[in-house]
Amino acid sequence: MIRQFLSLLFILALPAASAADLPGIPAFIDEMVSKHQFKREELVQIFHEAQLRQDIIDAMNAPATLKPWLEYRAGFVNPQRIDGGIKFWLKHADALKRAEKLYGVPQEIIIAILGVETLYGRNAGNFRILDALTTLSFDYPRRVDFFRNELEQYLLLAREQNFDILNIHASYAGALGIPQFMPSSYRKNAVDFDGDGKIDLMTGADDAIGSVANYLRQYGWKAGEPVAVRAKVEDGVHPDDVGAARSLSAWEALGVSPEGNVAGGVYAYLLDFTLPVGKEFWFGFNNFAVITTYNNSSYYAMSVYQLAVELRKAANQYGLSRRAPL
Repeated sequence: MIRQFLSLLFILALPAASAADLPGIPAFIDEMVSKHQFKREELVQIFHEAQLRQDIIDAMNAPATLKPWLEYRAGFVNPQRIDGGIKFWLKHADALKRAEKLYGVPQEIIIAILGVETLYGRNAGNFRILDALTTLSFDYPRRVDFFRNELEQYLLLAREQNFDILNIHASYAGALGIPQFMPSSYRKNAVDFDGDGKIDLMTGADDAIGSVANYLRQYGWKAGEPVAVRAKVEDGVHPDDVGAARSLSAWEALGVSPEGNVAGGVYAYLLDFTLPVGKEFWFGFNNFAVITTYNNSSYYAMSVYQLAVELRKAANQYGLSRRAPL
């Protein structure tokens, strides 16, 4: 037993393997030099410092065991995130009001995304992004093109933002900062919302607020339109088109109607969520689909939406707004 324990300690103490000799890195360096005028010797040194992380591969390969809906929801729509969201709202009220006015995205949606993603910046990732993206670009064949592009974008981002390239941390998939933007989204959608002349999603809450709102608008958020509403399925109707999009009038002709006042011509996706007592049906609208561009999961988007609803209810008690919940 002692020998096994000492062997385990020895294995755990081994440094992560260098990624410098992974096939493909020399060609990638050539491309970055010719395409973006990086200095070859600097990139060689950077990749010499990069580490191949088996734990990142393991995390990506972990079985995608989906929790039951209510268990998944409880991880995000809970007192910790509601209380934390209200504190965040009170602290950054001016920036949130300004973002809603400029981009048309409700304040509670912005806060809910930050709450679900990183608990308002508290859990933004513990992996060096250089290690994560290098490992996934050159030792993870399933999504090599995606991650190699993100590695390219990270090197460009680091140069633009004057990052300490070896000491920026992210999620194991390479998502950065308070809003968990991938490097390509950081470069495309992040904004300097506090006007200090730089874009800081790592510690800058105002920049994170403006960037999330800008991201959602760029992907098609429509101000004033609904996100989701419960759907009522008539007795004897067994909808088999979950995920399909139709106008509400067409859904109503099939025996499925919204539990609320929504224009009949609006297109909606039918969603179902399994409960211990059966199915719960919802209509998701354009803005619901926009939230899924952040994370392509109906569970994720519904958690964001329902956390936003709870935040709005709580916010009214603090005088932050008298508007009704979404």
